[in-house]
Amino acid sequence: MKNIIRMLITLSFVGVVSGGGLALLSSWADPLIAANKKADTERAIFLVQTEADDYELVTDVPFELYRVFDETKNPVGYALPWEGNGFQGAIRIMVGLSQDLNTIKSIEIIDQTETPGLGTKILEDPFRGQFEGLNADPHVKWVKGAPATADNEVETITGATISAVAIVNIVNDGIETLRAAIAEGAGQ
Repeated sequence: MKNIIRMLITLSFVGVVSGGGLALLSSWADPLIAANKKADTERAIFLVQTEADDYELVTDVPFELYRVFDETKNPVGYALPWEGNGFQGAIRIMVGLSQDLNTIKSIEIIDQTETPGLGTKILEDPFRGQFEGLNADPHVKWVKGAPATADNEVETITGATISAVAIVNIVNDGIETLRAAIAEGAGQ
């Protein structure tokens, strides 16, 4: 019985010390993680909106959205962070959109866990570059095994079709949600 009590006391002590250590580590790391996420978001905003000089968070929509401005404070469009599922897990992207939401200026992959060497080709310009100046009206389409022929099509990546299609689906879902919010009077 004495051994059981000693073991319980020892395990309780180890548990309290371990839990306290993890809590301290978390309280130290959380602000750093938030600062890094904010820096990644800001970097992505200026990558997808190259003519942007400034941006502001749009607060009247139920999702994260940024309105971007040129150097004379004229609005040039939106930067829309959006997330969806890829082949291996969640993919978070930033979509740069024209003011009328009909043209994608560019996309940037902020975070992904796709298969190295295959799915990570979504990060490279042969695929990613297809979105620059892409017509998003009514939506983006994907084609497999053939070059894109329409102004709203992108060609998928051989061997990574699921990841490429996931990007198209994420872009379309984000734009559709933004259009619905603006139709209801938000984001203006």
